[in-house]
Amino acid sequence: MSKTVLVTGGTGFIGQVLCRELLARGYALTVLSRQPDDQVKAICGRVKSASSLKELESRSGFDAVINLAGEGIADKRWSKARKKALRDSRILLTKELVSVIRGWDHLPEVLVSGSAVGFYGDQGTSTVTEETSPHDEFTHQLCHDWELAARDLEKDGVRVCISRTGVVVGANGGFLTRMILPFKLGLGGRLGTGQQFMPWVHRTDVVQALIWMLETPSAKGAFNVVSPQPATNQEFTRQLGKVLHRPTPFPAPGPILRIALGEMSRLLLTGQRAIPKRLKDADFNFRYADLSSALEDAIRG
Repeated sequence: MSKTVLVTGGTGFIGQVLCRELLARGYALTVLSRQPDDQVKAICGRVKSASSLKELESRSGFDAVINLAGEGIADKRWSKARKKALRDSRILLTKELVSVIRGWDHLPEVLVSGSAVGFYGDQGTSTVTEETSPHDEFTHQLCHDWELAARDLEKDGVRVCISRTGVVVGANGGFLTRMILPFKLGLGGRLGTGQQFMPWVHRTDVVQALIWMLETPSAKGAFNVVSPQPATNQEFTRQLGKVLHRPTPFPAPGPILRIALGEMSRLLLTGQRAIPKRLKDADFNFRYADLSSALEDAIRG
């Protein structure tokens, strides 16, 4: 009998690829989504769908839960209302999900829950592992509370894994979609000084890391899901221009970005030189460790 998995955020940039990979491995999936059932199936494949957490209260349970839900952190300027929406879509939903899980007849073996390397806040050029102390700012507070909500299920004996994901590179979506057009027009360039690190990771490696957490009984706690070869924004810009065969002569000055984006500009002007220490210690194999090959695959796709 197939193992059953509940996936939240299954129609998203990572979730849609994850769902199809899990189906190929023989899992039976239910996807929590506000989209109509036929759209969920068109995006994710042969899955069942649930339109609300309320609907899941009547279930007997699932063997595993993968929680990736959350509104895009860079979609809108961070007003007070936007910050609340970001917190509610992650923290409040996760708290409600944990409450629903506790009402099932049987608890899942594992909860794999999303987070981000934004947990660490701005770390300058220092190497960042899972043990690094965070810099207290909005992204840290957001990720800290999100992780805490998920890890509350550890009290019930459930194995909990946290995916602190970096900037995800992949085809037909994600942040690259916004960058490609200006770069193709020869209008690309570094952001600010360009010396801030971008902890990038290919979507394929994110999906494989999530499945590794799901299927590895000894895995628990937080994992940095980032390439083992972090790059600065300047290097990322150079490599993207090279893949697209375009010059990158137009930097975006930091002061202009701060005026235009307010506090959200920190996403672009600060960063983390994060490495996947715990995954590498576990001999996890990254398919796209090299930035050039990752970008080539994403653009080609």
